Amino acid sequence: QVLLVESGGGLVQTGDSLRLSCIASGRTFNTGVMAWFRQAPGKEREFVAAIRGSGRRTFYGDSMKGRLTITRDNVKNTVYLQMDSLKPEDTATYSCAADLNESAVKYTYWGQGTQVTVSS
Repeated sequence: QVLLVESGGGLVQTGDSLRLSCIASGRTFNTGVMAWFRQAPGKEREFVAAIRGSGRRTFYGDSMKGRLTITRDNVKNTVYLQMDSLKPEDTATYSCAADLNESAVKYTYWGQGTQVTVSS
């Protein structure tokens, strides 16, 4: 059974930083892709960032570009999302996703999400 477990969310103020973590168990994704998505109440799920296992190529969505860094530790089977200069509009549930195919557009495995709330 594959599990993705996110952590690191919380309540912060505008301008603060947060580092989210997602630990995968049950399967390694060293040659696959791991990513972050977010969904705010009443809005569609939105792509935030992704990182491929091979070559560590990274991709970022437009809404938070310039304020994010996605990294991964293949030994720990973990992906991290460093978020800086947070804004109230970044408030959402952030979910981790993974797929064994590093070129996947639809991800097979999903975590339950961690809530990020940014107060003004």
